[in-house]
Amino acid sequence: MLQLTDKAYSTAPATTAASAPRMSNDENRNTGTGGPATSVITKVKPKTKRPNLYRVLILNDDYTPMEFVVHVLEKFFQKDAEAATKIMLHVHHHGIGECGVFTYEIAETKVTQVMDFARKHQHPLQCVMEKK
Repeated sequence: MLQLTDKAYSTAPATTAASAPRMSNDENRNTGTGGPATSVITKVKPKTKRPNLYRVLILNDDYTPMEFVVHVLEKFFQKDAEAATKIMLHVHHHGIGECGVFTYEIAETKVTQVMDFARKHQHPLQCVMEKK
């Protein structure tokens, strides 16, 4: 049967301050070779950066029907009829309108979906994205 006689491996609770574990920044450190040293390991959390956001914009043209633009806004940007009509009128009067703000991948996907849908229905509707 093995017996451990070193104080550092003793299972009995420490009764004196000399045998208590010490932090590496204690002022009254024992620099002798009285047992294994203790150290503190800290995990460093990497700071995550917020992703860049992109505006998805619809451009006005003279050929795409207003109803089609409203339908696109409802279908791809989950706008209700009132919000879609408001955006469509803004596009009609100002030449450009913001459909939403998304991360790069989502904005790129939405632009592609709108452009493909417009081409499929033979409309020259243009949809672009720009960094916010």
